[in-house]
Amino acid sequence: MIVGCVKEIKPDEYRVGLIPAGVAELARAGHEVLIEHEAGAGSGFVDSEYVAAGARIVATAKEIFSRAEMIVKVKEPQPVECGLLREGQVCFTYFHFAADRELTDGVVRSKCIAIAYETVRDKAGRLPLLTPMSEVAGKMSVQEGAKYLERPMMGRGILLGGVPGVEPATVLILGAGIVGTNAAKVAAGLGAHVILMDVNLERLRYLSDVMPANVQLLFSNDAMIREHLALADLVIGAVLIPGARCPVLIPRDYLKLMKPGAVIVDVGVDQGGCVESIRPTTHAEPTYIVDHVVHYGVTNMPGAVGRTSTFALTNATMPYVLRLANLGYRKATQQDAGLAEGVDVHLGVVTNEAVAKCFGMEYQPYRA
Repeated sequence: MIVGCVKEIKPDEYRVGLIPAGVAELARAGHEVLIEHEAGAGSGFVDSEYVAAGARIVATAKEIFSRAEMIVKVKEPQPVECGLLREGQVCFTYFHFAADRELTDGVVRSKCIAIAYETVRDKAGRLPLLTPMSEVAGKMSVQEGAKYLERPMMGRGILLGGVPGVEPATVLILGAGIVGTNAAKVAAGLGAHVILMDVNLERLRYLSDVMPANVQLLFSNDAMIREHLALADLVIGAVLIPGARCPVLIPRDYLKLMKPGAVIVDVGVDQGGCVESIRPTTHAEPTYIVDHVVHYGVTNMPGAVGRTSTFALTNATMPYVLRLANLGYRKATQQDAGLAEGVDVHLGVVTNEAVAKCFGMEYQPYRA
């Protein structure tokens, strides 16, 4: 198979879909690998490393899209890239369709096979390709939130962990999955008072055994959210419904309950976010203010720590890349039902039910 990896063009995206070690594995298996010039520069990989691993360096993304049978990326295809996708071509990347009708329409028109990292499941029903970036984003959410609580950033002027004699910040985290638990660990480690909410009682019982004493675990409902929004200095949205849009847990009018200068970091913004007033932002312009509350809505948070994120991501994706290249997507998805769940759009048809419902589009289940 001809496998192509292009340079990411989303603003401030420094990750890359393949590292030289992955290229070497594909080359050993007999596949041809095309890497766009300087695709790995943001993660610290130079072209010569890819060449030494067995890749061919290609000058333009257009040539890779025109030749490769499978494209391996990190972020969703941008509009110009959607126009380059071909019928029958496999594109393996994060898509997050439910937050972007234009992207969904573009991929449907291309008639490619869109296999989304975020909806692939393992044998235990987990999301193995979403987990590593959720870990990074969860840790970064506290790091970024702490920064924007500083007064020059229009925050409340609060040090997250406080100092002796001065109380720490209160951090409210909505969702106790991978993002939420990693955020809670970092916030607690910095000395903050952490309130972690979820609707899964079994998850809360488990976390009660492993979280430090300054993490308070609460069952999530509207009344509890309203009560603790009034106390929070930093709110982290860590809600996920695989493949679907996030439910809105903080309507716009709830912002009036919050302290002026409080900060919201909604990690689920690329799935629509759980805060009604959140909108996508970039690393260059990460925040804006609504009703005196600072909103952080960067859609590719892990892209800022490209090297760490690239290694974490490709550690998880490479076994699937190899399987798809060795077997072809049909045979690979026949043998792995969890990988088949990652096929969100297939030859012009939406095959993810949540995405189809989100946009009122025709849905057909994927059959390998």
